[in-house]
Amino acid sequence: MMIWMRCLNQPLIRAGANGMLEPWFESKGLGDADQVLAYFAVSKLGEPPIDGITDTNPEGLTAAYGKWASAVAGRLRAGGLSCKVLEKDAFQKQMLEKLIWICAFMLVGARHPGATVGVVEKEYRSEVSALIAELAGAAAAEKGIVFEGAMEERLCAYSRAVAHFPTAVKEFKWRNGWFYSLSQKAIAQGKDDPCPLHTAWLKELKIV
Repeated sequence: MMIWMRCLNQPLIRAGANGMLEPWFESKGLGDADQVLAYFAVSKLGEPPIDGITDTNPEGLTAAYGKWASAVAGRLRAGGLSCKVLEKDAFQKQMLEKLIWICAFMLVGARHPGATVGVVEKEYRSEVSALIAELAGAAAAEKGIVFEGAMEERLCAYSRAVAHFPTAVKEFKWRNGWFYSLSQKAIAQGKDDPCPLHTAWLKELKIV
């Protein structure tokens, strides 16, 4: 769920995989922990990493936040990977975008067995677009933020960059489970489900 990095004699920093870890950090008194949002991946042992560089973000998507962010970015760049340093608010928005990406593409892909991330982007674009919009609206309302425009284009561009990745709904507590908890909270308060499509597809696949 998380990767811990040490930069020479500097403290450990959490490098995010894909998930909503804020509640866990806060429960451990680590709300201001340095973090890295990793938009790179290794397909298999021995292969070079695929950097999060896309046609909409040629500067790369990987980002770091916190006291040691510049040091981590330097190490990644030395290894041939991109990394930008962000302030906390900007980092949170980008973290939520990546959460929306993993939740939307994995769930849509699960509805179409065998579909890779690239197939979802190419053949089921209308489904994933609707889910991205729904999850973005729920996240923005919950966190009181406004996302930058063209989120769908950014997330679909990233999907094209890692098109061969398989899809599956995993680590529910840390990923789709966060959005489902928003739905449960709203319904318990007598409000409309902010993520009705997400909830319906989770039930369709018997995940909840």
